[in-house]
Amino acid sequence: MNTELLEALNMLEKEKEISKETLLDAIENSLLNACKNHFGKADNIKVIMDHDTCDYQLFAEKTVVETVEDPLEQISLDEASQLDGHYDLGDIVRVPIESKSFGRIATQNAKNLILQKIREEERKVVYDQYFEKEKDIVTGIVQRYVGKNVSINLGKADAMLTENEQVKGEVFKPTERIKLYVVEVKNTTKGPKILVSRTHPELVKRLFESEVTEVRDGIVEIKSIAREAGSRTKIAVWSNDPDVDPVGACVGMNGARVNAIVNELRGEKIDIINWSDNPAILIENALSPAKVISVMADPDEKKASVIVPDYQLSLAIGKEGQNARLAARLTGYKIDIKSETQAIESGELPENYMELGEGVYEEDVYDENEEYPEDADVEVDTEAENETEANVQPEEDGEEA
Repeated sequence: MNTELLEALNMLEKEKEISKETLLDAIENSLLNACKNHFGKADNIKVIMDHDTCDYQLFAEKTVVETVEDPLEQISLDEASQLDGHYDLGDIVRVPIESKSFGRIATQNAKNLILQKIREEERKVVYDQYFEKEKDIVTGIVQRYVGKNVSINLGKADAMLTENEQVKGEVFKPTERIKLYVVEVKNTTKGPKILVSRTHPELVKRLFESEVTEVRDGIVEIKSIAREAGSRTKIAVWSNDPDVDPVGACVGMNGARVNAIVNELRGEKIDIINWSDNPAILIENALSPAKVISVMADPDEKKASVIVPDYQLSLAIGKEGQNARLAARLTGYKIDIKSETQAIESGELPENYMELGEGVYEEDVYDENEEYPEDADVEVDTEAENETEANVQPEEDGEEA
């Protein structure tokens, strides 16, 4: 038994997670390569290795002939008879080769071949390990700033948090632990290249999965996410169990669950709303905390007209249009927001609306499939964009009119 080689292979397998079979194959190939460098060719060289004991035999297969023309592939009958007296002309003789007889260059090449195989397998193991974590979150340790990028240690590999994937205003200190979303893992000749992000909306989703048991178990589903990293995130949740409140499950006792996520995101505000298959109700919920009088949604055109009380207009639009913009991204609808005064002037609310009282409309959500009260002059107006106070598109860069 080759004890030293066996112990070395077992140690490599344990430390670098490289299988012993792979290393033994590398040793076989290196021996064949050494023979080729030493003899000039290795077509008739064979290696027999016991994978259990790591004992190996190296020999050349030579044909018994009367006159030797190629000593690398042929052997005389006299020489063959010295090895075994039963050989005849035309037989194949296995002539042992001592690896110790190899020259320095051949030995060095064999060593380099083994080391190269070990490095390749080590990179492959690391790549496979982090490829499994693609589209998931990992915890990394901040190492240093490289220009405006941040070098992050993930354990067995390093990742670079680029400027584009950083939240504006976030500053990291060396040795600080942060959570990152693995966007993509690429296999390169220099090892795995891991692209991580702190701005990706899926980071929020994965954080909720790690903090909220109901989300992780699939009882509560996160249907949609809209995020402006570092400022605000809106998520729409749905429960598959009627006895489980999806919003309450995500918020947690005294807000413990959501606060843990907010702390990880450095104070980013998170709005959690109930998902609804009714687009009008969904849009009303998405504009929270603003109070809505009515919503008229057109599922075909993906447009919606929303009427809010005069004093709620600025809240519905949000600072620099953020609330309406996030609501548009969350729902996928282009949202026109009007105050009740503008709605009365445009005819979307009856002129005697104030006399009827806000209670007539306050709790009702309208779309084109619902029946309206006889005294309600309500219709979908998709042509009144120029008269709206806020016209928000669901695209990534929504605009405010």
